[in-house]
Amino acid sequence: MDATSAPTEEEQFAAYKEAAMRAKGRPVIIRTLDIGGDKKLSYLAMPEEENPFLGYRAIRFCLDNPEIFKTQLRAILRASAFGALEIMFPMICAMSELKRAKQLLAECKEELAAEGVAYNKDIRVGMMVEIPSVAAAADIFAREVDFFSVGTNDLCQYTLAVDRMNQKIANLYTPFNPGVLRLLRNTITEAHKAGIVVGMCGEMASDPAAAVLLLGMGLDEFSVSPSSVPYVKDVIRSTKKSRAEELCAHAMTLASAVEIKKFMEENIDVK
Repeated sequence: MDATSAPTEEEQFAAYKEAAMRAKGRPVIIRTLDIGGDKKLSYLAMPEEENPFLGYRAIRFCLDNPEIFKTQLRAILRASAFGALEIMFPMICAMSELKRAKQLLAECKEELAAEGVAYNKDIRVGMMVEIPSVAAAADIFAREVDFFSVGTNDLCQYTLAVDRMNQKIANLYTPFNPGVLRLLRNTITEAHKAGIVVGMCGEMASDPAAAVLLLGMGLDEFSVSPSSVPYVKDVIRSTKKSRAEELCAHAMTLASAVEIKKFMEENIDVK
């Protein structure tokens, strides 16, 4: 984002290869170019929009600019020969987008194979779940990918029609809203039915009360800010999964975010 020109395939390959090798066999998920909204690049002309968070961004931009997208995909594929890299597509809202992204990835694989360039032919491919249309139809999308990652910040924003940067309505922005929780539960349930894992990015899991709720839903991977790691580890270690499931089941019967958050905070064990 600080560069003055788009990174070349070789520059991206070098960065991804280094990340893969430093991970020493542990998985490294690379989200494809996710510009737009609050993220701008000086070297790419993006249109001014009245609602940039609902506009021309992320996968929408990439599919419209396949030369930029394929440069990144080729770099990731080449680097996948040096470690456990995985690919994740952001801002998917329709199956047509996912299919087109996978088609372009397949083209890159064919090109590299023809060039005799090594890559992981079985590289795992996942997608972000951050738009309600996807969370509601998670069963359909789960058949097409190897994993989900729920972007709770945008999922809350889009589900609640609340601009998370607007202080006047900040009180309405909460992941404990029953509608948001039902979308999360559906996403996790349908993913597991399809045999894929669900991770999470965003800030939701940093709240110990939310972490237990997510544990009860069956979330597989938690992502939290560094300062929250000790607290979230403590609450998860202190909670039996069966207990988390009981708390989650009751929380899902409550009618408001305030009630749900209060109930969870009163029933979790944090030292």
